Amino acid sequence: MNAMPLAERMRPSKLEELIGQDHLSSPKSFLYRAIKAGNVPSLILWGPPGVGKTTIANIIANEVKAPFYTLSAVSAGVKDIREVIEKARFQQGVVLFIDEIHRFNKSQQDALLGAVEKGVIRLIGATTENPSFEVNAALLSRCQVFTLNALGKAELEKMIQQALSNDAALKKLRVDLRETDALLRISGGDGRKLLNLLEIVLEGIGEDPVVVTDEKVMAIAQQKVALYDKSGEQHYDIISAFIKSIRGSDPNAAVYWLARMIEGGEDVKFIARRLIILASEDIGNANPNALLLATNCFQAVNVIGYPEARIILSQCVTYLASSPKSNASYLAINQAQSLVRQQGDLPVPLHLRNAPTKLMKDLNYGKEYKYSHDYENNFISQEYMPDELKNAKLYDPGANPRENELRRHLQKLWGKKYGY
Repeated sequence: MNAMPLAERMRPSKLEELIGQDHLSSPKSFLYRAIKAGNVPSLILWGPPGVGKTTIANIIANEVKAPFYTLSAVSAGVKDIREVIEKARFQQGVVLFIDEIHRFNKSQQDALLGAVEKGVIRLIGATTENPSFEVNAALLSRCQVFTLNALGKAELEKMIQQALSNDAALKKLRVDLRETDALLRISGGDGRKLLNLLEIVLEGIGEDPVVVTDEKVMAIAQQKVALYDKSGEQHYDIISAFIKSIRGSDPNAAVYWLARMIEGGEDVKFIARRLIILASEDIGNANPNALLLATNCFQAVNVIGYPEARIILSQCVTYLASSPKSNASYLAINQAQSLVRQQGDLPVPLHLRNAPTKLMKDLNYGKEYKYSHDYENNFISQEYMPDELKNAKLYDPGANPRENELRRHLQKLWGKKYGY
């Protein structure tokens, strides 16, 4: 198989070559004229997966001949944005392309605002979500939004025919394309997925001539693609189903979605990282061993790798799914952070402050603090919250055997103070 995927080899280099987006590629369109004039504004490209958003960004990079930077909102943070902006201050007309910009949070989008407003960078954001809901209003107001259409059957079949006619590797094959329904159905209107699936199918059939039927496509797709695209939207749908199955205590569904990800070539570390987060967020103190197992699972799969890592992942997944659940710790930190944002930086009570100097001691830092281990059962009742938050209960143990035990212990210590 060619080292570069078919979809990448067939990516248009000119706007006129773009399939299915005539309203943008026509010489009369604003975008066409802006690209040809080299005066592209900041813009948001909104449309389904695999319809040409990244292609348009690459075309702009080629046509405008400007410094071009690319970030993915899945992996980039504020630090990466600021690094590009800093470089842009010493260059002219910098274009920054951000794929899946809807996955940037408010602070990350805010980091772009000043540079876009002052013209330090020209932003191109690609999103599958409605930018009116997913992009900050201030940033959105400084960008033009272009909507890309979903690809229909005619456009997708045209992409197949172009690939068979124009790609050097495929032109060497004698292809008898008898049926396309399965190719179109599995790709789900995603042009990138369609072309890469076509290449896998042609190689998988391995005949001369290569006779393509729906039955053969389905058999090869199930075996080699597992109907999973780790770079597309289905990636997020399947990891969502996976997490929700574990949270819902269904080990059967959980291990099925795990298999879908493994067969689709998902990064083993990505799966293991999500299990660590889930073990704390959804199980927590209902079963503290869950976090230990998930952490050890992450370390183990890093050492072992595929294919044996699948066994370790399966052990961890089935254990987590079968474990009692509690999100009490998760809710506690959410409430605590909300209080901090509402109340600001409340002063630390004097008796809890450190007193390394004489002056601090003279100011009563640490005075009247009671050392817990000096008292019976290693406990003495005293106030640990700022004065404004006395008696505020943030952690409410869940209703499960282990946390009920914690609740009884806290009730014994604190009596009615926190209402346990």
